Parts: sequence; C-alpha cells; structure tokens
Amino acid sequence: MPDLSGKVAIVTGAASGIGKTTSETLARHGASVVVAGHAKAGAEEVAAGIRAQGGTAIAVGVDVTDEEQVMAMVAAAVSEFGGLDALHNNAAATKMGRDHDVVNVSTEVWDETMAVNLRGPFFGCKYAIPEMLKRGGGTIVNTSSAAGLKAERIRVAYGVSKAALHGLTRHVANAYGKQNIRCNAIALGMILTEAAERNVKPDMLAYLEEHNALARLGRTNDVAEVVAFLFSDEASFITGEVIAVDGGFTSHLPALVD
Repeated sequence: MPDLSGKVAIVTGAASGIGKTTSETLARHGASVVVAGHAKAGAEEVAAGIRAQGGTAIAVGVDVTDEEQVMAMVAAAVSEFGGLDALHNNAAATKMGRDHDVVNVSTEVWDETMAVNLRGPFFGCKYAIPEMLKRGGGTIVNTSSAAGLKAERIRVAYGVSKAALHGLTRHVANAYGKQNIRCNAIALGMILTEAAERNVKPDMLAYLEEHNALARLGRTNDVAEVVAFLFSDEASFITGEVIAVDGGFTSHLPALVD
C-alpha cells in the first residue's frame, strides 16, 4: 500500500470518473487532496465524501484552459495545505462524433481538444513545478490514452493531443529531474467510467473487451492505484515514462488478434 501521508496532491477532472476515484484513493492512502473540477458542485460532493470517510480534501472549480484559474487552483492548494507535492493532470476532452480524420475535422474541434488536453497540462506543470521545488521535489502524472500510442482512423485531434502530451511528459522529466521532479504519463485503454457506460454502445464495449489481452475492461480503481503508486516513494526511480494501463490492449499485433 503506497504511503502518501504528508503529501499534498491536486487532481483535475476530479468531479467524476477517473478523477473522482483517484481523489478518493489518494486520500485513503493519506494524501491531502485538492479535488479540482470544471463542475464545482461535483467537486464539492467528492471532497465532502472524502471528508466523511476521515480523509482530507477541499474542492476547487477550475477550467484548465484558463491560465488564471489554474494559477488559482495551485494557490488554493498552497494556502490550504502549505505546499504541493503531486499533480494529476487528468482533465481531458474528446469530441466523439465530431473529431474526424484530418481532412474532415473542424478547426473548432481541433482547437477545443488541444486547449483541454495539452494547454491544460502545460498550465498545470507551469504553475505546480515552482511550488514543488519549494518542497524539494514532487511528482506529476498526466492522463493519456492508447490513442496517443497508436493511430486511429478518426479522432485525429484527440490522438495528436495525447501524443503531444507524451512529449511534454518527457520534457518535464528531463528538465527538472535533477531537482527531484518526476513526471510520467499513463496511457489508458477503455475504462468503464459512468460516461463510457452511458455513451459507448454495448456492442462496442463487447468488441473492445474481446480484443483485450485480459478478459475484462478497465475500472477507475485500476487507474487510481497506478497514480497512487507513481506518487509514492516506491516509484522514486520512475520518470519520463508513458505507462500503458490498458489491460494489454496495445500489446499485440492487430492482424493476429482473432
């Protein structure tokens, strides 16, 4: 069990899904958590639930595409808990049904996707790292996707944004490693969040499960425990990595799946 006692962590996109479970998991492992969500009411509900279970958490409303709001998010962590040790850049956008191939995707969808999936983590790193340095180091985990490792025929904006996020991850790891800042990304397969179960057709979920190396799709706690490990001292020699958390989905040759 990772021991995160005494650590202060921010999780973005934390009002639901992966961010919600990760916030709860980090708190259970002893961290003080800033539950940051675009939906402030949802973030408040998550933070209240953590406190009800004996954990320590506050809620912050944030649009990660807004530089001043990200600055305020980091400032809230420092004001409330005295510093910052960990950041999970988890907030993301995918424009399903609108994010097509490179010829047919709109400039609007491209820009909206890049703003959340790339500019958001950029702002997070930009303002979190100086506070982490004051504590002697820290850890950043960026939520990526298998779509950033392997190309799809659609969702060009989403896939390119996640591939670029891998570049940001490696930059931070190498620029600040000597100052004890670690930065990794987790490339997710299909995770059964409430949104996925609501928006992805059952036959598509069955197809994805059939083509997984494991006999199931992912759960939010599968992701949360990896984030907790990467934030912990047990992972102190891991940085600059893109770690697939996908049940083996990207591990095989697609021509041989069946």
